[in-house]
Amino acid sequence: MKKWPSIAKAGGSLLLFLLLWEGSVQMFRIEKWILPAPSDVLAALIQYFPLIMMHSGQTVIETLIGLSVATLLGIGLATLMDRFLLLRDAVYPLLVITQTIPTVALAPLFMVWFGFGMLPKILVVVIATFFPIVVSLFEGYRQVDEEKVRLLASMGANRGQIFRYLKIPASLPSFFAGLRIAGTYGVMAAVVGEWLGANRGLGILLIRSSKSFLTDQLFATILVIILLSLFLYWIIEWLAALIMPWRRFSEERH
Repeated sequence: MKKWPSIAKAGGSLLLFLLLWEGSVQMFRIEKWILPAPSDVLAALIQYFPLIMMHSGQTVIETLIGLSVATLLGIGLATLMDRFLLLRDAVYPLLVITQTIPTVALAPLFMVWFGFGMLPKILVVVIATFFPIVVSLFEGYRQVDEEKVRLLASMGANRGQIFRYLKIPASLPSFFAGLRIAGTYGVMAAVVGEWLGANRGLGILLIRSSKSFLTDQLFATILVIILLSLFLYWIIEWLAALIMPWRRFSEERH
């Protein structure tokens, strides 16, 4: 219930924006192929819904596989970096370097090396989502209170027990913060990979719509990409609430 005022404000702002958009297009009689009105976008979404859903399935599969692989790799590497500081010093700069390389520069290389199938798109998603996961989880490990670590050690807890009962629960908020960011990156990364060569996917549908001057279909596809990203974000939020129930109780108390 506490979130309803914020939701209402955001919904009101969005509705006002759509009304201004619709009114401007109608008032200035802007051609649909230049800028479709929201009503045109909605009509295109209904008209091309089966086509958009067919392409969406491919993008969703690539995103989920890539994000799952990035999550597993990120958890493993962050844990190793926390355990072995020498590994952290050797690997962390390389992680930063990977983020300075544009995704649109890596995607063509993956196409050359691995062809035009699903694998290069998955790799693009992994590269785009891996960094926020591993960095957020590693920082979560590092921010654990050292006094609590010493307290558990003085009570006879070994390294594994400290990691299980203290570090993992304490680092979960940071981990899910990084996972939320990665989730929003994932869909766009898959779309970028599809731009450069694919038979199916929202990325290739964007290209075809643009080249055919089907601007209403283009906007409808963009809307679906936004909705998929938000849906993935909400799934991660739900998982965070499920795995960290104590946060919900803490928020309710405040």
